[in-house]
Formats: sequence, C-alpha cells, structure tokens
Amino acid sequence: DEFQDTNTLQYAWISNLAGSDANLFVVGDDDQAIYGWRGARVENIKRFESDHAPVEVIKLEQNYRSTQTILSAANGLIAHNLDRHGKNLWSDGETGNPIQLYAAFNEQEEARYVVEQIDQWVAAEGQRDECAILYRSNAQSRSFEEQLMQRGIPYRVYGGLRFFERAEIRDALAYLRLIANRNDDAAFERVVNHPPRGIGNRTLELLREQARRLDQSLWRSAADASSWGLSSRAARALQGFAKLIDEIDEQTRHQSLAEQIETVIQLSGLVEHFNNQRSEKEQARVENLEELVNAGSLFRPPEEEEELPLLSSFLSHAALEAGENQGAEWENCVQLMTLHSAKGLEFERVYLTGMEEGLFPHNRSIEEPGRLEEERRLCYVGMTRARRQLVITHAESRRIHGESMFTSPSRFVSEIPAACLEEIKLRGQVAEPLYRPEFSQDSGYRLGQSVSHQKFGEGVITGIEGDGARQRVQVQFQQVGSKWLMTDYANLTVT
Repeated sequence: DEFQDTNTLQYAWISNLAGSDANLFVVGDDDQAIYGWRGARVENIKRFESDHAPVEVIKLEQNYRSTQTILSAANGLIAHNLDRHGKNLWSDGETGNPIQLYAAFNEQEEARYVVEQIDQWVAAEGQRDECAILYRSNAQSRSFEEQLMQRGIPYRVYGGLRFFERAEIRDALAYLRLIANRNDDAAFERVVNHPPRGIGNRTLELLREQARRLDQSLWRSAADASSWGLSSRAARALQGFAKLIDEIDEQTRHQSLAEQIETVIQLSGLVEHFNNQRSEKEQARVENLEELVNAGSLFRPPEEEEELPLLSSFLSHAALEAGENQGAEWENCVQLMTLHSAKGLEFERVYLTGMEEGLFPHNRSIEEPGRLEEERRLCYVGMTRARRQLVITHAESRRIHGESMFTSPSRFVSEIPAACLEEIKLRGQVAEPLYRPEFSQDSGYRLGQSVSHQKFGEGVITGIEGDGARQRVQVQFQQVGSKWLMTDYANLTVT
C-alpha cells in the first residue's frame, strides 16, 4: 500500500522478493506522491509496468468523499502534470457548491477572513473540528493562531507545535530575554551552547557551582570565566558567549523591534546553523524565524503596557501565546496543519491558504520541473481533503523579513477550471462604505482623491474606514477594479 511513497531501496527489495514468477500486487496513487524531499521516488510507480510486465492496472476513480465540483477542480489541476498514469475522479453524490476564492490585501486580513468564516459556521451550528486550515509552510500558522486566540476559538496544530512553542522560536526568544535581562538564567542555559560553541556539560556544571557560590547570574560568572580556574579553552568559550550577548545588546539598542529580532537571529548564528543543514525540516525552522521578525514588525502593545519597553511587552505577549492552550486530540477545535500533515485526513470545510507564487509553489521548487510537479500534487492532496466546501485564499501582499512585499496568485489557481470557482468579493462591491468622512485626519486621505499604487496603477478613493494602524481605504482602480487597502502598507501616492 502507498506504493508511490517507496524509495529506491524499498523498490529494489520488493522486486527481488517477488522475483520473476511470483504475483505482486501494489496499491498507490502517483497523483499523491508528495514525499520526494524525504527520499520517496514517484518514478517507482511509473516504471512498475515495464519492470514487471505483464501488468494489469485497475483504476479506482470513484470517490466517496468530495463533491463533484471539488473533484472536477482537482482533476483540472493535476492534468497539468506530465507522464501520469492518469485518472478522472468522479462521484455519484451531489455536485456541491463552487470553490470559493478570496483575495485578501495581506496575510493578517487573510487570517481574519478565514477565522470569521469559521466563526459564522459555528454560529450556524457547525462543528469546529469540521474545519481545517491548511498551509504550505509551518510559519504561516502564526497569523491564524493569533486570530483564533483573539476570538477565543479553540484550535489544535495537528502533528506539530503552536508557533511560539517551536524550539527555534524559543531559542530566539531566549536570546531576546537575555539581552533584556542578563539575570535570566533559564534563557542563558537554553542558548549558551546553541548553536554549538564547544561548551560541554562539565563546563556548565562548574559554571553553575561558581554562580551559586558567589550568588550571581550565570552570565556574570561566564563573563568572569578566566578568573576562577576553568581551562583556557572553556573560559574563552564562555567569555565569547557573554561578549556576544553584549555586542547584540549594543547593536540592537536603537533598533525597531523587527530589526532587533532580525539582528538576534543572524548574529546568534541560528539562521546560519539551520541553513547549513540544508534539509527541508531545517529550512522550515528558518522560515519560522523569519516569521518571528514579521511578528515583531506587526506587534502593538496593549494600552496597559505602553509605558514598558517594546521588547519587554513583546516577550510578555510571546509567553502568553505559548501557554497551555493547545486543543487536545479529542477536543472539538479547529485543525491547523501543513499540507503534508493533511494527507489521509478529511474535513467538511477546508481552507487552503497562502496560494501565492513563491509560497505555494514554494520558491525552492519553481525552477525544477520535478519539484514543481510535486508541489502541484501537494495542492491536489490539499484540495481533496474537503468533503463539501473548499475555500482558497491568497494575499496580495505579505510581510517578508518585516517588509510588506507584493505577491502574485499561485499558478495553481489559474490551473483550476474557472467553472469550479466563485470569486468572493466583500466590501469592495458595496455602494456605501462603512465610514465616510469627507476627510480623514488620521491619514490625510479623502473621498474622491486620485491616487497611484505601485502594483494596481491609477485609481480614486471611494471609501475610508477605521483609524490608526487599522485604517483602510477603498480605491476604484482603472485596471483591476475596486480594492480595500490598509493605509499603513499601501504606499499610495496622491496624484
């Protein structure tokens, strides 16, 4: 079973075991071969017929899970892959609703939309555990977690940890805590030898004894390591770490929060450490660290903490979000997971998010035809997790290293038959905006004002709502129609 996931050695083993005369029966789906990154070879299922001729191929095309609309969309997408066995999924059940396609103006609004939809589903007596939010990169979970927590909706990260509980995030936060407070011994112990600096357990035991003897912090004892009898090598390593913390502190003193986090993950060696390992898993850790930078750029302290240093408030926020709130396996809660984790599962409603070029398909796959086809198979797997309703979302801009960057919809969206899709337009089609002052003191924008946007071109402001960091404007663009844009990120030029 799952023959498409066999590696080269497993294929050779089963072929030799079967020999030339024995019967060999394998079950697999080349359209669901998504584990090439861990050694699986889709070529095994492709070459089976020639290696073991004569072969009878039995195609299982009737599907008992999804509506015909979802199956037709998946069929249309996967048809763009070459050299398939080829099959056409069908169902004798209902045709079903169109697949909903929603374009958000950034990843925050994308998460807000998805969570609002889930909230409405639950209010209509739907179950939370019938909803799954799927994403290509584990780092994407943070925005959805934040929205779910704000609304008090229980959720579970299936097959993984919540964002602020992930090891690499805890590492980065420990560096930040140590910069903020040299007396934080727990933070010191977490990162003093991570990445590895040649500081062994015996050295740490001696360091703890010295700190207890003098009633001082581990960091202080490390800074003075050359004065209390350690070997010269151990003393240099400890003092080097203490000096590194001082240097990071000095460099970040006048930086923004996002810049502080970026400096920490670079100068600490965390990014280099994970990049050097070059595995898919370690690259996901780098993406999580980059998402932490984005979290810093978006962070706004609550009113009661506005007098605190921004870093202290952020660390407090991170500690709260890493609390014991993960939904249990048996609990009725929303399911969040990567597309790889979703294989073999099914849900009433599936939200397939982050459908943008460079994110899905992933940047690492775009230039290699084989890997691009595997990305398409991964999308096919995600789409066919849905029983009754599939919602596809993408953002028109997304933060990368703390900076807002314009994005393009994934090529996979255009490969889905248009007859299967329904584009969702919210307030962009409303004649009367929710908030219509003649002039907004907050941003300087006013109704009827002509503006220009780097991506969307020339347009006219037709609506304004909100204020401060939450303010947005509705612009009727000449080329792309009406869009809502956050004023903080839109970079509109008055013309």
